[in-house]
Amino acid sequence: EQRTGARSLVAPVGAVTSPVPEPEPARPVLTDLERPPLPVPPELERLLGAGLRRGATVAVLGSTSLALALLAPASVRGSWVGVVGQPSIGLVAAAQAGVVLDRVALVPEPGPDAPGVVAALLDGMDMVLVGPRSGLTDADRRRLVARARERGSVLVSTAPWPGAGLVLGVRTLGWTGAGEGDGRLLSLDVRVTRSGRGAAGAPLAVELTLPLAAPGRTPVSDGGKTAGTSTLRLVG
Repeated sequence: EQRTGARSLVAPVGAVTSPVPEPEPARPVLTDLERPPLPVPPELERLLGAGLRRGATVAVLGSTSLALALLAPASVRGSWVGVVGQPSIGLVAAAQAGVVLDRVALVPEPGPDAPGVVAALLDGMDMVLVGPRSGLTDADRRRLVARARERGSVLVSTAPWPGAGLVLGVRTLGWTGAGEGDGRLLSLDVRVTRSGRGAAGAPLAVELTLPLAAPGRTPVSDGGKTAGTSTLRLVG
C-alpha cells in the first residue's frame, strides 16, 4: 500500500472513522436486446420499421449496394461494422454509401477460419456483413445466428441464409444514365421485396432508386430522377 499509494480500507485500532455513505441505488443496465434498434435508411423504413432489431439476421439478396446502405446509418452513429467473405465490396463504394471507413473491419478471404472470424466480430461489433466467400456450413450458420442473438449484434448476409428472420430480395427494373453506345450508368431502379418470419412475414415491396443517398447527404437528382426515391406497393 505504501509503495503504490493505496489507502487501507481497515482503520487502525482507536481511530475515529467517518460514517460510511449509503451506496447509490444501482441503475438499471440494458441488455443488448433491450437497446434501441440500429438505424436504417429512411427509404427502407417502410420495410424495416424503426430499425434493425438487435440480434436479428437479415439476408439481402441481389444487391451489394443495398447491403452497404444498411451498414451506413449505424456506422455514422458510431457503430463498428465488419465485412467478411465479400471481396467484391470496394472501400470507395462503401464510403460513397456513407459507411465510415474508420469503423470497418474488412476480412475479404477468411478461409477455413471464417466461422471463428464471424463469431469474433459479432462479439465486438454492432453489425457484421457475411458474403458468399465465407464458406459456412448450415451448422455454422445456426451457431452464428445464436451468437448474434446472444450478443445483440445484427448479422447481414448477401447470400441465402437458412433461418434468416428477414429477407430482402432485390430485382432490377432498369438502369439510368447510359445512352446509345455512350454515357455511364448513374442509377439503378430496383424493386425490393420483404419476406421472413413474424411481422416480416407480411408480403411488402418498395420500388426505389440505387444508390440511396448517404446519411446526412442530399440525394442527387439526374434528369428528373432522384436517388433514393421510393414507392410503396403491397404484394398480394
